[in-house]
Amino acid sequence: MKFAAITERLAGLGGAKWEIHNKARALGRQGRDIIELTIGEPDVPTPETLVTAAIDALARHRTGYSSGEGEPGLRAALAERYSQRNGRPITPDQVMCFPGTQTSLYAVMTGLVQSGDEVLVGDPMYATYEGVIRATGAKMVPVPLRPEHGFRMQASDIESRITPQSRVIFLNTPHNPTGSILTADDIKAIGALAIKHDLWIISDEVYEDLIFDGKPFTSPLSLPELADRVIVASSISKSHAAPGFRSGWCIGPQAFTTALLPLAETMLFGNQPFIADMTEQAIRDGSPVARGMCQRFAKRAQHLEKRLTTDTALTVHQPDAGMFALINVSATGMNGAEYALHLLEHGGVAVMPGASFGASLTNWVRVALTVDDTAFDSACDRIIQHAHALQMETA
Repeated sequence: MKFAAITERLAGLGGAKWEIHNKARALGRQGRDIIELTIGEPDVPTPETLVTAAIDALARHRTGYSSGEGEPGLRAALAERYSQRNGRPITPDQVMCFPGTQTSLYAVMTGLVQSGDEVLVGDPMYATYEGVIRATGAKMVPVPLRPEHGFRMQASDIESRITPQSRVIFLNTPHNPTGSILTADDIKAIGALAIKHDLWIISDEVYEDLIFDGKPFTSPLSLPELADRVIVASSISKSHAAPGFRSGWCIGPQAFTTALLPLAETMLFGNQPFIADMTEQAIRDGSPVARGMCQRFAKRAQHLEKRLTTDTALTVHQPDAGMFALINVSATGMNGAEYALHLLEHGGVAVMPGASFGASLTNWVRVALTVDDTAFDSACDRIIQHAHALQMETA
């Protein structure tokens, strides 16, 4: 039997990138004591106010069909939020709602590119980006995010890779897995390239509310000169500790949302009204948990760097936002994949190989900052002990 070409384009993606995480879960089921630092799951439950809002909406029988664009109340709330944030008017007609950022990005990318087109995206990148691009038939063009630039995408690196087939610059700020934030100057330089070469800009901003204290944030949506070419995607998954509700959106030019509507209707014809009502409340009230998560994640990242720098040859990249830190493991003589497997089997700590996020992180691993302080400190102990054991083996 034959399958569609999309299955070949996506072969080897998806679950294959999470091999270490799945192995850690299997070992845990066998009774092994494993500390998981693989997935970016919020370290607090969804706020009770939002759970209650969803239940109340269910009680009001908000379970009928929705508009393909999303519920009017939610779209209005998002338009108000983004108008205030960006200092220019955003209308509800520029908003479309989807089940989570992932679905939003899939729809947006499908609406912008096709076979023969090219998408410029930072390397490293979130693990699903390659699939979102390749699903359309377009070619992914990695743009290296260099440690010496704080893992921030540089306009010069983008420009050297632009061809006549280029259609989209795909940004993620704040960035997963590096925790870097594009500066206002970065955004202006990238925006100038987009104008010069008539490119779209997609900006995944799901970590916007998890920026550590004192760090500024600029969205390309705030630049009036980019108004006709920027699409922002986000959700409440991280900001409101509500990943299981699958509630996201995109904001873009009205001409784009109008063109995308038939695709959205073909995919799922709107998200669930009771979840939309809960999300509207979340947007209007703001997050009661984001600030606490920011403080804890920043503290754990600093703790990780202090302990590993003091007691091992491993080096830690300090994030400015998000739920993760990166460790350079090249001092062990292993690449990130080899190290992650060895640490899991001999140290009882599960981390993500950097190569799961792109070739430029071959010698790195990603560490989630989302377990409680006691477990995180125990994980640091195990990483240090494991490093000492490796050093003795090679002495």
